[in-house]
Amino acid sequence: MDKQLEKQILNQGMSVDNVKEQLSNFKEGFPFLPIVEAATIGNGIQALTEAELKHYLDTYPKKASQKEVVKFVPASGAASRMFKDLFSFLEGDGDITKSSFIQKFFTHIEKFAFYDDLNKSLEKAGSSIKKAMESGQHQLVISHLLNEDGLGYGQLPKGLLKFHHYADHDRTPTYEHFMEGILYGLGKGNTVRLHFTVSPEHEEKFKAEVAEVQPKLEKEFGVKFEVSYSQQKKSTDTIAVNMDNSPFVEEDGTILFRPAGHGALLENLNDIEGDVIFIKNIDNEVPDRLKDPTKEYKTAIGGLLLEVQEKVFEALRNLDSGIDQNSVSNAESVFSQNLGGKLPDNYSGMTLGEKGKYLHHKLNRPIRVCGMVKNTGEPGGGPFWVKEDDGSLSLQIAETAQIDLNDPSQKEIFQSSTHFNPVDLVCATKNYKGEKFDLLQYRDMRTGFITEKSKSGRDLKALELPGLWNGAMAGWNTVFVEVPLITFNPVKTVNDLLREEHQG
Repeated sequence: MDKQLEKQILNQGMSVDNVKEQLSNFKEGFPFLPIVEAATIGNGIQALTEAELKHYLDTYPKKASQKEVVKFVPASGAASRMFKDLFSFLEGDGDITKSSFIQKFFTHIEKFAFYDDLNKSLEKAGSSIKKAMESGQHQLVISHLLNEDGLGYGQLPKGLLKFHHYADHDRTPTYEHFMEGILYGLGKGNTVRLHFTVSPEHEEKFKAEVAEVQPKLEKEFGVKFEVSYSQQKKSTDTIAVNMDNSPFVEEDGTILFRPAGHGALLENLNDIEGDVIFIKNIDNEVPDRLKDPTKEYKTAIGGLLLEVQEKVFEALRNLDSGIDQNSVSNAESVFSQNLGGKLPDNYSGMTLGEKGKYLHHKLNRPIRVCGMVKNTGEPGGGPFWVKEDDGSLSLQIAETAQIDLNDPSQKEIFQSSTHFNPVDLVCATKNYKGEKFDLLQYRDMRTGFITEKSKSGRDLKALELPGLWNGAMAGWNTVFVEVPLITFNPVKTVNDLLREEHQG
């Protein structure tokens, strides 16, 4: 490795060994995940009864009031992909008959929460939405929405766009996360703790939005908010390579490093001080009238997490007190019944002491409860049973790219999957002694991704770290729970805001 590359690596805050490993990954690729069967209701996914739901709704708030509860919201992505069709239209000839997407946008333009702001922007320029549309100046309207001299939505992150219209105000997803935090995120000190991962260029705008929302809601609801931010660390970027796996050198002679996907946020999550950490994407928010199912099931998965954690901690303390038939049987029960784990074939041949040590090792890990919705054809990670190196079976969320679909048996298992993960997680990242786990120790680096991209007209290969809720949490203890589909309402394109679920 030449000196210039080494110097640039160190300037990124990275280690040379780390980059050598990345270059090796490009050459050798990543192994496919060995899925054994799909997790389904009764076999890896729990469906809560009405009685269980009521139990958690009753018990969780009391337990949470003694805990530091954090809502961790990945919010750093720009919204540019949300407006891909509008950008294409802006670069075209302005003929709206060529695109059903554009026609739908303009037919229902008054239903967007940003309509009034957009109209004011056009009025400042001596026009209006109505005038522009009547005179066929549809591109003028779009330019005022996307460009910096108008609302600048094409450069903003999703968290700062107006999503929902109410009788007397409009709300961004950031505002909605505050409202949702009041419903299930109230913890110790009557405080809702919100953490947003943001891009450096957007942090001040997030702070401005929060400064407007926070005092108003604290006064209205009599709660306190603690808001914190973090940025994706430069040290988590990965090297890009040419198609022959040599480092991609830019025109100025520097090597290209790229952000390594949401798996890079594991470092941000690792820095969070909290007893209970909910993870939910910035754009998966609904208006108040539809928040009840979210409140119920977030409360339920939080309650289930704390109940499972209590049993795990008790089993670990019993093993610490002495490995005997009672402590081992109890630990077996917790591992198999409460965590749903499946012991390896060689377990029965172990001595009592070996069983105790093995179970202690398996139980003493971060815990997560993940909501799963019925598969309706949406892209997303699915829940599967995966064979571990020690022969045990664990529950994992696997992306399509991690599965060998050229293998007929693996493809059959993949196609038998009934649910997918809508990024609906609650995590416990402290051990039974109250110490934080180092989450980087529970990541499976063999589950990264290689994708093909381009820059300045040149093809390149990019490396993504194991996904935050996929391989980055491969070594966690995992519980899957079915949640209603109404709790999953992402906004991938601007026209998704026209769906009934996003209308106030």
